[in-house]
Amino acid sequence: MADDALFRSKRYRGFIVMDALVGNGVALLLAAVVVAVVARRLRLPYTVGLVGFGTLLALTRMAGGFHLTHNLIFDVLLPALLFEAAITIDWRDLARDAVPVLVLAVFGTIISALVVAAGMVFLLGWPVRPAVLFGVLIAATDPVAVIAMFKDNGIGGRLRLLTESESLFNDGVAAVLFAVALSWAEGGGGISSGFVVSTLAVTVGGGILAGLLCAAAALAVTGQTSDHLVEGTLTAVAAYGSFLLAQRFGGSGVLATITAGLVIGNFGILASDDLSRISAPGREFALGLWEFIAFVANSVIFLLIGVAVAGIPFGALGLGALGVCVGLVLAARAAAVYPLCWCLRGAVSLQEQNILWWGGLRGALGLALALSLPAELPFHDEILVATFGVVCFSVVFQGLTMPVLLRRLGFLGGDGAGA
Repeated sequence: MADDALFRSKRYRGFIVMDALVGNGVALLLAAVVVAVVARRLRLPYTVGLVGFGTLLALTRMAGGFHLTHNLIFDVLLPALLFEAAITIDWRDLARDAVPVLVLAVFGTIISALVVAAGMVFLLGWPVRPAVLFGVLIAATDPVAVIAMFKDNGIGGRLRLLTESESLFNDGVAAVLFAVALSWAEGGGGISSGFVVSTLAVTVGGGILAGLLCAAAALAVTGQTSDHLVEGTLTAVAAYGSFLLAQRFGGSGVLATITAGLVIGNFGILASDDLSRISAPGREFALGLWEFIAFVANSVIFLLIGVAVAGIPFGALGLGALGVCVGLVLAARAAAVYPLCWCLRGAVSLQEQNILWWGGLRGALGLALALSLPAELPFHDEILVATFGVVCFSVVFQGLTMPVLLRRLGFLGGDGAGA
């Protein structure tokens, strides 16, 4: 009898916790809808409104117990956002701009990380290892924020392709570099070329292979059915399955999901009727499904960023140091974009370079990587505070001023709106 009573008590508490989670989740979604409507009427970036509203919820103690964690971002929200972005990129369009996209994503990420790390060492006196870790994780520009911003302002064409594709691949490169840097920082000793090569081979190769396998398996099954619900479900299985499979065997989950999204997008969702492995109703349903999933994930991330920002002790690092961090990140992005684009000899116009520089917002991936750092790691708290400070500045200030820059450069209004 006592065991039965204990079981019923635990079950009752479990129901209460579940009810609270569901109720708080519904409240967050309702808040996101309200913010979306208000932001559109006020012509404000949606992401800025979400961060501001999340901060207000935290200050008024109405956040409902939700908080930002590495697992929430990395395992639940990020795969959805990466996959939704990848399935809309056409390989034919990407091939035309493959050189600038890959140059900026690979070499630009490395340059940005090195500039930030050097600045943290020489200007703020940080040790080399935490400086490198911060430089690598903050080099990841956020496709979530960039895509949301462009959608809000009706930006399409080559500019959107350049920005989305570079941000997407930039995230993959930053995630891979972070894995190497973290292993080096935790090891305490030197780092050999053999270690770097083997780590890169497993991380990159494993991620791409996992994405290819999951995408191929999903397309093989979708080719045998015309049920749009089954087809949509299989895209979700591929998105999360590729991420989990890669992470399980030491590969990059970020690269896996991007790869799976590109393959399913081009062999299924974006392909013509005679070539697609997904039926026409399935393609339409999948696009709508992922647009909705991305909206929910986007909303949750930026609301919770606002909630988290209200509790971050920015004073512990110092406003002056935070200003240096922000300045270094902007300078590093400029050092990556302008010289590399100059080397490409006119492949990217100066107006597009300006957008790539100021539109290199920081967000979900950088926060996820910062939150994943072991608590015992030297300068753990400083890295976390600096990351939140840069992300907050990026989303709010750069997000608010991006429409002004787009209008000044002719990408908004007149013929530039759809450029």
